[in-house]
Order: sequence, then structure tokens, then C-alpha cells
Amino acid sequence: MNQALLLSADDMNRTLRRFAHQFIEPYENHTNLAIIGMQTRGVYIARRIRDILASELSAEVPLGVLDVTFYRDDFRTKMKMPEVKVTEIPFDLDQKDIVLVDDVLYTGRTVRAAMEALMSFGRPRSIKFCCMVDRGHRELPVSADYVGLQVPTHKSEEIRVHLHELDGNDGIYVVQPDDSPANT
Repeated sequence: MNQALLLSADDMNRTLRRFAHQFIEPYENHTNLAIIGMQTRGVYIARRIRDILASELSAEVPLGVLDVTFYRDDFRTKMKMPEVKVTEIPFDLDQKDIVLVDDVLYTGRTVRAAMEALMSFGRPRSIKFCCMVDRGHRELPVSADYVGLQVPTHKSEEIRVHLHELDGNDGIYVVQPDDSPANT
């Protein structure tokens, strides 16, 4: 596989700081704001943003964790047994302004599942979506409110968001399989 760096660790940190500012910017009082990270990488990104809000902007914002496995429209069509992860939302969603956080926006199906899952926990006042990378190829009418990087990709390519908590380093990469038409 060929792998090319799109965003360095320093650039990722700047992007997370920008997200933190953008999250609270529309509100005079951010007490109704809450962040929910989508399993798996979105959780770590959301935690970092929440930590920046607390340490640099003195904004204490609650954080939740969401697994959308059972809400996916392809749940029953996958061959293998899905790996279900933790969902933990330790606050009431009613009338909250929620920011969902994930690493990559692709078809829009995961975001649709996340919104459906959230509605089963309560009725937020608003739901916004934040992703580190929007790679295109939407199958549903979904867009991100906050985007770190837009990368037009081929369907054969992958976007990989590396996080030091999981991968030992930070960086965003585009990965081209060795047998794809672009390499022949």
C-alpha cells in the first residue's frame, strides 16, 4: 500500500483548537452545548476538543460516547458479528445543542445512524456534525458543519486518521492500495 501524509500532528492540533473555538462561538452562554464522540476515533478527537475548551477557553462542556452499530442500515447484511462498543451519555439530551464528532465523513450513513441513535436518548435542540476529514462520495444528503480537511478521493482509496492514543502518532493519511488502477 502507498500512503501519503495529508495532515501532520501540528496541523491536527491547530485544527482541534479551531474546532473548539467554532463550537462555542455561536453561543453567548454555552451551558446547553455538549459534545458526543462517535466510536472509535471520534471519541478521542472529541475528548481532545473538550480538553481544549476546558484548558484554553475555560468552557466546561459535557462529553458523551456513542456507538451506532445497531442503528446502521447495513447491520444485518454484514457477514461477521459486529463489535459493539460502549455508549455512554451521562447527561440529559433534551434541549441540548449537540456536536457529534467523528474522524471521516464518507457516505453519510454513519452520521444518519448516529442521529437516529441520539433521538432514542432524547430530543436535542440541535445536532451539528464535526469531522476531521470529508472525503466525498455521499450516498445520503449529509454534510458536516465543521470540517478539518476536505480530500476528494477515489473509492479505492482510504483515509486513515492516526491518533497517538491508538496508533502512537498523530497524522492523516490517504492510502492507495497497491493493486488499484492508479498504480498500474
